[in-house]
Amino acid sequence: MALLGTISVEPRGTDFVAVCFTAMASPCEVLLRASQLQDARELGAWAAEEAWRIEQKFSRYRGDSVIARIHAHRGVPIELDEETASLMNFAERCYTASDGMFDITSGILRQAWTFDGSDRLPQSAAIEALLPFVGFDKVKWRSPWLELPIGMELDFGGIGKEYAVDRAYDLLARISAGPFLVNFGGDLRANAPPPRGRWQVGIEKPDREGEAKMILELERGALATSGDSKRFLLRDGVRYGHVLNPRTGWPVAHAPRSVTVAASNCTEAGLLSTLAMLHGPRAREFLSEQGVKYWVLE
Repeated sequence: MALLGTISVEPRGTDFVAVCFTAMASPCEVLLRASQLQDARELGAWAAEEAWRIEQKFSRYRGDSVIARIHAHRGVPIELDEETASLMNFAERCYTASDGMFDITSGILRQAWTFDGSDRLPQSAAIEALLPFVGFDKVKWRSPWLELPIGMELDFGGIGKEYAVDRAYDLLARISAGPFLVNFGGDLRANAPPPRGRWQVGIEKPDREGEAKMILELERGALATSGDSKRFLLRDGVRYGHVLNPRTGWPVAHAPRSVTVAASNCTEAGLLSTLAMLHGPRAREFLSEQGVKYWVLE
């Protein structure tokens, strides 16, 4: 296996070992039993390779990604590979189910917004100029054929990390007999409880990196968190989080600071946590309607 990046193996107490690497601009790790130390590097390498593969394939920043190829062929139909077509189908279902609020074409709005913690709000005219290029309903999509209108963009960033967690999980589930937990930047999935007790998962306090507001216990399944601690603007005492309403181009007003959702897989958990943020002050009501376990920090 030819690694695309570097990995390290670190002890975590007496019971666990962590295989650590960086992917998708996030710290990533795979937690395994300490008794699996001999196989830890190989198992972690499989997860890391899958995360790096997905990052390479779907990054909007790389000239050799699928996204770059799609953007280079705007205005003409192109045939997508099976994996990309599957993600497009999922994105279409998300758009429909959310009544247009979850929209992978809205990434173009980042041309107006830079969430760097400053007070620099974009001009309304800059946002208005981009809105005609937002809307999944403007995309011609009939799997596996896609035609992206000229001027529009696709951005899988809203589902990419959670999808990578699930893909890495599936790989490890096929080759590892022991319990493990895949954690990519706080979005995670476990196959079984550890030898003693449950997995302990900390949920950060807003604006307090590394400081846990609460500790959740997880036996198996997935957790995903959406929040604005790291990406925001602050102007005249008003905080503007990075979750944008694709209809207006502006941040969702009165959204929670953080939403964590439990689900059977990470992609579903991530979708629900993002949709909750998009519901703003109705986040709790929306999540209650879904019948899932959730934790909201204001």
